[in-house]
Amino acid sequence: MSTPTAPSFRRAKWSIAALFCFLGFQYGTWVSRLPALKTRLDLGAGEVGLLLMACGAGAAASFPLVAVLMRRLGSRLLSLASAAALIAVLAALSAVPDYPLALLAVCADGVAVGCLNVAMNAQGAALESAHGRTAMSQLHATFSGGLLAAALLTSGATTLTGSVPAHFAVAGALLLLLLGGARPGLLTHREPDPAAPDGPKRRGRRGLPSGTTLLMGCAMAFGTITEGAMNDWSTLYMKDVVRAPAAVAPLGIAVVSVMMLLARAWADRWRTRWGDGRVVRAGSAVAAVGLALALLAGGVVPTLLGFACVGLGAAAVTPCVYVAAAGHGADALALVAAMGTTGLLAGPALIGFVAGAANLTAGMATVAACALIVTATAFRIPWRARTPEPVG
Repeated sequence: MSTPTAPSFRRAKWSIAALFCFLGFQYGTWVSRLPALKTRLDLGAGEVGLLLMACGAGAAASFPLVAVLMRRLGSRLLSLASAAALIAVLAALSAVPDYPLALLAVCADGVAVGCLNVAMNAQGAALESAHGRTAMSQLHATFSGGLLAAALLTSGATTLTGSVPAHFAVAGALLLLLLGGARPGLLTHREPDPAAPDGPKRRGRRGLPSGTTLLMGCAMAFGTITEGAMNDWSTLYMKDVVRAPAAVAPLGIAVVSVMMLLARAWADRWRTRWGDGRVVRAGSAVAAVGLALALLAGGVVPTLLGFACVGLGAAAVTPCVYVAAAGHGADALALVAAMGTTGLLAGPALIGFVAGAANLTAGMATVAACALIVTATAFRIPWRARTPEPVG
């Protein structure tokens, strides 16, 4: 990875964190208004599901474009351009008159999300490389903070007015402020062209991804399956299998989310002390074993403890894999990010298929198995050497 020209570590870190918060806030804003969009466009449940699939498909399909844009523009310019596109998409979604145009807008959103996701993670990896200090887990925590802020704004907006354009106008203004705050401290970082004589040879023969890249992609895919499946199925498992009261069932996703947010706030210290490889291996093992024991024990309290283990253990997996992939160039980072998106898309469906064929307990056992696969894969990935410097 080329050495970026950086301001101070703290200034650059806050600028990059603003990008992560931006992405969480933008996504949380439009997804939280899906009921209003459904009513305005007179959509059925299947059409709403297709909207969500269009976003994910756009993000997954952006892989070839992202790799090219990263080399031509660099992560700084690509971050700013894709963030601006996301603000435009939000404005478009507030005014789309029919379903086909909504599908087009959401697909464009997915492509821009794919671009920003790769670019901002490249910025985070470049920050760590330039300063020899860990930051990626805390950056990912700010994404969760953006989702929370979007939920709070949506709650306030729906209380004051039912107008989606008014809500999205306020959200767009806040996104512009975030983008303006991020711009000055972003790193000037351009990926070297692998076709150049002195460029890094990151790919296998005939342009195929290297075995290491595929291993990282595997870890990312199964890690995001673990995260996505817990978000989508934990409440239903609490209600239908554990027989938790209606007021307690939503605590499943709350426990996972809170533990993940707290763990990501602290995970950079763990990475500094023990190294990325140990953190991923131990964390994914904790997620797998904790969830498996909870499924065997049954009951509300054991289940919530098992879900907490998943949030704690899975928190650092994706940040560490992004850092490892960024060290192998733009193509590797883009492919690994696309496989992560595929995991988020496929995970809930996979659990649903297993639950339909057997039962929901077997579906949740599949989540534990996915976390265990991450543990096994992590032994084969060449992780970055541990950095003893303190976290800033």
